Amino acid sequence: MDCIGPLLGGADIVGQAHTGTGKTAAFGIPLVERVDTTQNIIQGLVLVPTRELAMQVRDEVARLGQFRKVGVVACYGGQPIARQITALDRNAQIVVGTPGRILDHIGRGTLRLGEVRTLVLDEADEMLDIGFLPDIERILGNTPRDRQTALFSATLPPAIRGIVGRHMKSPTWIRIGNEIETAPDVRQVYYEVLEQDRVRACVALLKNHANEGKVLLFRKTKAGVDNLTQALQRQGISVMGIHGGLVQGERNAAMKSFHAGDVKVLVATNVAARGLDIPEISHVVNYDIPQNLEEYVHRIGRTARMGRHGVAITFVSEWDIEILDLLQESLGNNLTLEKLSF
Repeated sequence: MDCIGPLLGGADIVGQAHTGTGKTAAFGIPLVERVDTTQNIIQGLVLVPTRELAMQVRDEVARLGQFRKVGVVACYGGQPIARQITALDRNAQIVVGTPGRILDHIGRGTLRLGEVRTLVLDEADEMLDIGFLPDIERILGNTPRDRQTALFSATLPPAIRGIVGRHMKSPTWIRIGNEIETAPDVRQVYYEVLEQDRVRACVALLKNHANEGKVLLFRKTKAGVDNLTQALQRQGISVMGIHGGLVQGERNAAMKSFHAGDVKVLVATNVAARGLDIPEISHVVNYDIPQNLEEYVHRIGRTARMGRHGVAITFVSEWDIEILDLLQESLGNNLTLEKLSF
């Protein structure tokens, strides 16, 4: 609500809000409203950090623009580029993509950004964490200087403020909530569980507490995702894993099964922590404790979205006390520490 008016008026925007507050609609509605559908040229560009988020944002913006017949194309790695080139040639006014694949298209001459009116940087802090800053700067250099720019981010580190200073024109700053804030309807619980007991703890939680909704389990590494997925499958649990080491078809299949409810449990690295809107997740389980506060907030933001309630469970050991203290100090009374015994 706060962003739509200024964006429709042509202002540059810096939007800061915790996950699940409607950022895609905040930029998507003005984006489709400002498109001239009589012109088959790229008028809007949305940059996102991950392939999954590119597909999600593409689908959402296409839904918002369906009655105006707005052409929305996703460009990301892992999908044959020829398919994207065909889509860009056919009917495209808005492109949603990851920086690497967008640069690939620019280099091939299959994507021209000289008529872009609005450029959106979504999950900007995550794009910088991944190392996309040089790519973003190159992409910005291929767009008109008089374009409208909108930047959305949960946190605003110095590198992002640098982008704002170099590439935005007197932006309107809009912040919803505090600098670091969790969704209000998440019950946050910590269980003290030894490493060797964590598979059993997962099985107990899944069978006794999380049999209604969907469960998202976070691990730190790709190998950790694979090992936990296999261990849970041996216990008769219907589960799939997702991480950046899988081919795109495998990632798509895992997300599709989880969305549809065919699989109720998904084990993931942080590839699933940012921006993804997966309905009916009742529990988020941090099998490996997040390494910082921002990572924790984004992970647990996958539950309790759009008015729903959810539970965030984090396994901790004595080695994690330092990080746990930081989380409790920052998030205060929202956290409870309980012991889980077998």
